[in-house]
Order: sequence, then structure tokens, then C-alpha cells
Amino acid sequence: MPNGRYSLHDPHDGTPLGEERFSCAPGPAGWRYVSKTYRPDGTVLGTTDLTLDARHRPIRLELRAGDWQVRGGALEGVHWVRAAAETGLDAAEGQDRAHAFTGDSPAFLVATARLLALDPGADARIRLVSFTGDALAPRTLDQGWQLHAVEDHPTDTGPLPVEHYRVTDLDTGEVREIHLTGDVLLAAPGIDLEELDTPPNPRR
Repeated sequence: MPNGRYSLHDPHDGTPLGEERFSCAPGPAGWRYVSKTYRPDGTVLGTTDLTLDARHRPIRLELRAGDWQVRGGALEGVHWVRAAAETGLDAAEGQDRAHAFTGDSPAFLVATARLLALDPGADARIRLVSFTGDALAPRTLDQGWQLHAVEDHPTDTGPLPVEHYRVTDLDTGEVREIHLTGDVLLAAPGIDLEELDTPPNPRR
């Protein structure tokens, strides 16, 4: 069960935004990722709890940030409930024919890559519902993913395959480069892996 820490920073000017401490592991359902995000002063910014099934679909999502919480899962697309975190009031249900969720946590980049299961050189388009920032307001977006290279990096326990993706926001044309190995994100704009106590779980 890898436990680790990501540093978070502004992708444009490098301003530190905090860190995310996480654990992830395969389980009876498929894969689970749990994390807590902190501001630079150490106060808690939010939490993420994501469980995928054996086909890498999001069967359970729970997010907290600011004054809000979101609970959701896959059911004929995806569905969710967004409500006040402390009271459960102001609850609003939503549903979309999207494939999965995305958000601020690195968990969502790993989850999307595993759902697409691309071969080297292949690409795909995917529709996602995004929850970001303190408001966790839902937004539907379309992304293009391309696995443009896989490189083996030598380690003490043998070669580690690192997957290099190009992720395009199909509304804005913005392109991001992300690097994954197993079920751990190595780097993406605004995110860097700083600590990892055990090797990543291999791609399944």
C-alpha cells in the first residue's frame, strides 16, 4: 500500500499551494485512494476518498473542501450529491452521461489513465464531471488523452515502466504532460511526487 506526499504549486509561477498526503492500494472492489490536502500553513484544505471497481469505474467518491462535500458514483453515467459539509443542507443531486469524475487530486489522473487503458501510441476522448476548488461546483468537460511513450527506468528492484501522457482540454486546447507509474502520479503541471514509502502497485 503506497503512502506518499505530493507537493502542489501554481503551474505558472511556482507559488507553493500546499501538499497532499495519500495512501492507495488494490482492494476487493478494485482500487482505493485516500488523501488529505494541506495549505502551506498546515491547515487542512480538503479530503479525497475514491474507490474504483475492477473495470476502473468510480463506484464511490467522497470529496470535502471549503464548506462543501460531494458524494457520488457511477450509475448509467455518473451521479452525485453536493451538500453543506457540516449540516448536509442545501443538497443538490446531479447526473451526467460522463464516463467518470475528475478534480484537483492526483487520484483522478491515475483513475482516468487506468479507465482508458491505452496502448502506447493510442489516444482517446473522454467526458468527465469535474469538482475543483473550495466550492466543489460540478462542471462537465471533454478531454483527449494520448499515451505517447512508455520508458523503463532502472530501480533497485528492477525496471519501472513510466507512462508519458498528453492530456488536452478539448474546450480550450490546453495541453498538459503527465507521467505515471503503476498507480502513482510522478509529475504533472502543478504537482510533483516528493515522497513514496513503497513501490507503486503495477498497472492492472
